[in-house]
Amino acid sequence: MSEPTEDTVRAEVRAWLEANWSPDLGLVDWRNKLADSGWGVPHWPKKWYGRDLPEALVPVVDDEFRRIGAIGVAKAGIRTLAAATILAHGTDFHKEKYLRRILTGEDTWCQLFSEPGSGSDLAGAVTRADFKGNHWVINGQKVWTTSAHKAHWGLLLARANWDVAKHKGLAYFILDMKQPGVEVHPLRQMNGHASFNQVFFTDAIVEPEFLVSDVGDGWKVATTTLMHERRGADSLRSWATASDRKGRIYEEERAEIATTMEPYKWYPQRAGRVDLVLERAKATGKIKDPVVRQDIAKLLIMAKTAEWTARRARAAQELGRPQGPEGSLGKLVSSHVARAAARVHTHIDGANALLSGEDGTLGGVIAEILVSVPGGSIAGGTDEIQRNIISERVLGMPKEPSVDTNKPFRDVPRNIVSS
Repeated sequence: MSEPTEDTVRAEVRAWLEANWSPDLGLVDWRNKLADSGWGVPHWPKKWYGRDLPEALVPVVDDEFRRIGAIGVAKAGIRTLAAATILAHGTDFHKEKYLRRILTGEDTWCQLFSEPGSGSDLAGAVTRADFKGNHWVINGQKVWTTSAHKAHWGLLLARANWDVAKHKGLAYFILDMKQPGVEVHPLRQMNGHASFNQVFFTDAIVEPEFLVSDVGDGWKVATTTLMHERRGADSLRSWATASDRKGRIYEEERAEIATTMEPYKWYPQRAGRVDLVLERAKATGKIKDPVVRQDIAKLLIMAKTAEWTARRARAAQELGRPQGPEGSLGKLVSSHVARAAARVHTHIDGANALLSGEDGTLGGVIAEILVSVPGGSIAGGTDEIQRNIISERVLGMPKEPSVDTNKPFRDVPRNIVSS
């Protein structure tokens, strides 16, 4: 059988779209069609709703979807991390149960990693997973959990063995967020949104089949999730924009963006909104200020360089290379770009940049940028963590000294009571 080419793939997906696409379809019905055809995630295995296409040919498929105005599978939010992790480490049971509903958007996910006493030191998690009777019992707390208040399922990292080193005692679970033992409390952010939550577990139950990989392999599975998260963070993508086209499917997509994906709507502001800089400079006349012009030039150069770095990472992905530390490089530079953009916005708008709401520039968008940008240096691993990863795994520098790597985690001093 001959290898697929850009021309053959384009012709095939175009013919399929012309025969099957209709804006009068329901959103879930259409996404089920995509899952059955494999065109929604063509680089996935054929057995799991894909077509085994090389990643290099995925942009060809995307071009044809844009040409006809067709909507794709659900790709935004933590569900993309869940899908990538399940594909890499999950059992056939996990893939059968979750992957299709991830693609259709019927299930919403959250990532239960960070804790009050172990954010950057993720391997220091103290949420307990104890096997009692014939199931796992979960007790503890997670924090900064995006969309936990909406999620059906959670990707949970918990401590299953206290008598081995911290990285070796972790287990990775898929947890039902709607059960009685899970309590979710939203956290109000300084930008006015409430995307994050703290989550409390009191004898929450996980059946054995929802353990991903083996006890002790939790850190390895979590690393897969994190690498996909960081690779996503370095792409500098804009947030989903609702189409103004007419038809049932577009109406349902607009409702999805306004509800299920609402917790993410401030993410473009977190990235600094480089796209607004020239527009604002021209509108205020600051484009004529030589100092401001230099700052703008530096920012645009940095942003373009970051874009090229992200493209190199995507090219590596398209060649089939595994997720690696390049995501940390992209994430680190994206937080630098965001902070530089915030500074430029203040140079352009001056004191007006501090006005929020209707009184502020662009209805308060500039003020929202200023209070949202710091989040980019924390979420998905702090800048300091990314520098460690880059220094050790990319540059080959000696590892940072650690006093708790080899001793049983039970004996490691902690700043939080766990047992």
